[in-house]
Amino acid sequence: MSRGVIGMKREVEKKWYVKYDEMEFPAVQKGMILEPGRWQEFDPFLLMAEDWFKRGTFSDHPHRGFQTLTYVIDGRLEHIDNRGGHGILESGDIQYMNAGSGARHAEEAVDEDIAHTLQLWINLPKEKKGISPSYQDVRKEDAVKVSKDGADVLVYAGQTAGVQGPLQSEVPITLAEIKLEPGTAYTHHLPLNHNAFLYLLSGDVDLGEEEENLKKTGAATLTFDESAEAEVKSELLIRANNRSRVLIYSGEPIREDVAAHGPFVMNTMGEVKKAFLDFQKGKFGPDVKS
Repeated sequence: MSRGVIGMKREVEKKWYVKYDEMEFPAVQKGMILEPGRWQEFDPFLLMAEDWFKRGTFSDHPHRGFQTLTYVIDGRLEHIDNRGGHGILESGDIQYMNAGSGARHAEEAVDEDIAHTLQLWINLPKEKKGISPSYQDVRKEDAVKVSKDGADVLVYAGQTAGVQGPLQSEVPITLAEIKLEPGTAYTHHLPLNHNAFLYLLSGDVDLGEEEENLKKTGAATLTFDESAEAEVKSELLIRANNRSRVLIYSGEPIREDVAAHGPFVMNTMGEVKKAFLDFQKGKFGPDVKS
């Protein structure tokens, strides 16, 4: 197959609707969009949670061995880490964290806000689990905007919709937010070898040539060809029945063993136990000063 050609039309592989649980204060509500434990199915993604929370829910805590990508739906999110990083993100902003060898941070609602966020955990390959941690904030206005076929697309990460997003991830991923008016038909391009899923923030859409319907709070994985060359693209047709807002994530699978417990994701449980010991010994650095 020639490089740069469209290698496949994407269709819905599986779809489901998120179930939400009421939480105890200071948390408010939670829904799991990608359930943990389905490592091979979602690879390189580990889990994605939708959270509503007050200040005090996600105070000082550690991570090792993976990355997070946090999208703010509503409210304000304050990030503080023990390396001097600080920022406040608002609706449409995202924060990327590479935990690497060991990060320690807090993610808090601001003042009396209820923060409403999506947090995606993305695995790191074994050779990158020991790299230095890093953070990157991408404001909504920094995302690359593309208007095409009646759709407004914000590209945050990776090469898609003919542009390159500003996010610098340690593994190949794409992230785009797509807004569509009723009756709009838009074709979104993704690397064919990327595992991909989408989440419908609002609206009602039909996906692919098979016109699989999805409504608000619906999620779906897509067909893909893992053996394809990285340069080969695929396309997903999205038809909007109502005004709709879609997030599409994709990533190249890592295909390594996953051992996860609490805030750590490694390749073996022995490595997870070592992460707990290292944290207890202070190897993740000082407390987060909020």
